[in-house]
Amino acid sequence: MIALRQFLRLAGINVVLVRHGLDEIVLATHLLRPLRFLLYLLPWNWFRGPQPARAVRLRRTLEDLGPIFVKFGQILSTRRDLLPEDVAEEFASLQDRVPPFPGEVAAGIVRNALGRPIDEIFSEFVREPLASASIAQVHAARLRDGREVVVKVVRPEIEAVIRRDVSLLHLVADLAHRYWREARRLHPREIVAEYEKTIIDELDLQREAASASKLRRNFEGSDLLYVPEVYWEYTSRRVMVMERISGIPIRNADALRDAGIDLQMLAERGVEIFFTQVMRHNFFHADMHPGNIFVDRGHPERPSYIAVDFGIMGSLSEQDQRYLAENFLAFFNRDYRRVAELHVESKWVPPETRIDDFEAAIRTVCEPIFNRPLKEISFGRVLVRLFQTARRFHMEVQPQLVLLQKTLLNVEGLGRQLYPELDLWETAKPFLERWMREQIGARALLREAKRQAPKWGETLPALPGLAYETLKLARSGEIEVRMRSEELDLLRGEIRRGNRRTALAVVGAALLLGAAVILALGGAPLAMLWGAPIWSWVLGVAGACLVLAAWPGRGER
Repeated sequence: MIALRQFLRLAGINVVLVRHGLDEIVLATHLLRPLRFLLYLLPWNWFRGPQPARAVRLRRTLEDLGPIFVKFGQILSTRRDLLPEDVAEEFASLQDRVPPFPGEVAAGIVRNALGRPIDEIFSEFVREPLASASIAQVHAARLRDGREVVVKVVRPEIEAVIRRDVSLLHLVADLAHRYWREARRLHPREIVAEYEKTIIDELDLQREAASASKLRRNFEGSDLLYVPEVYWEYTSRRVMVMERISGIPIRNADALRDAGIDLQMLAERGVEIFFTQVMRHNFFHADMHPGNIFVDRGHPERPSYIAVDFGIMGSLSEQDQRYLAENFLAFFNRDYRRVAELHVESKWVPPETRIDDFEAAIRTVCEPIFNRPLKEISFGRVLVRLFQTARRFHMEVQPQLVLLQKTLLNVEGLGRQLYPELDLWETAKPFLERWMREQIGARALLREAKRQAPKWGETLPALPGLAYETLKLARSGEIEVRMRSEELDLLRGEIRRGNRRTALAVVGAALLLGAAVILALGGAPLAMLWGAPIWSWVLGVAGACLVLAAWPGRGER
């Protein structure tokens, strides 16, 4: 039954592709490739008029296929190494907008999830949603104590739809892995697996609420970013209730100007928020598109951001975080050789890569963009050229950096909209230099000591007693020192192999000697051999025992 549903869904996808004039994609699959000549025989291709650009047709196809494919297209738009530039730009405009489901259905989900009637929780619950997206929709409400809140409700039956469509994406990734020569470098299976994890996590609103709480705690006491409070007593896996915020949507530049917001300061603080999340907290909002960002109008001279929708969050390993910071600093200092060395050290490119060649290629891409304002720089185009350069040097895609790339492009879009004159390099460089000092200086030493203090607190009281017992045993000669190392194991193995060669040589010599004796005896009767002295048999048996004793696997190992 599952296979039948997948087949029908796959057939439906092919129908949508054909409807948008993408027959060549259907017939480019491995199974149908021999039938590509049919493109010229299909009747609708004879009279088809002018078609929109290929990128536009692909975007419309994803929108028709549904929200799961729309979200996947949004993530792919950040992967300029996978897509042609025109397709990546078009995918970046994909909007996660779907028709809302009825408010009464949402109220029923809330009632079932929280186990209480709506009227017991809210004095008011607005049935008309404030916003509707592929995973959930949001309703305005008021708690019984008068607090204004928003209620996020997961769409009914959406999990089955997600799992069905993601299984098809896995099928496509498997085919790409098998038949696409670029698959080993671009890791399509890992990309789909990362996307599956991301979108399945979005279904769990308790997880989103925990992410919001952590982000709120990270920026507690800071005027850079405000995160609404989560009301845990009214939150479950399918329903989340949060404080309702009031702010100016960041996409509304005219309203920001009317409120007297310092747009240069706002843009610079946006860059600081990004690097604070990625480098200091190692926990970042990975869906910072304009629909999820608002601006507090309270302090226009030092404006604060307000974030919503915490379904997609990202983090990096300590190693990736360190390499990323060093890469940024090396870029800002135009130390392209260090950039090339870091790529080799982190194994992002093969170890046999020639540093000089890689350095020259990176310099060619990056040098022209320095000392230019953001309005004259497109990170999209820079990333395209960097990925093209990396492809020449067989750089493997790092799936864990996909969300970071997506977030960086969102930051670029916000900065370009708010203050096109922003110098991203000069804004970010002091922050990164300060972060590096904190990682390798005295502060880092003190922070590590503080982190290890509880462990040391458990161990230190026992150290005097352990030292006394050790010294006592040493004085009495009861300590036995055992040494074992890889070199010692190798030496023992060489000795065993030498014993084997010696034993074989002895046996071979004995056989040659026996053959010589037999040849010397010529036609002597067998009885002469049986008449050999008894000591010769004793020596022969003793020799055989010695050979067996010397054979590897016997005696001491």
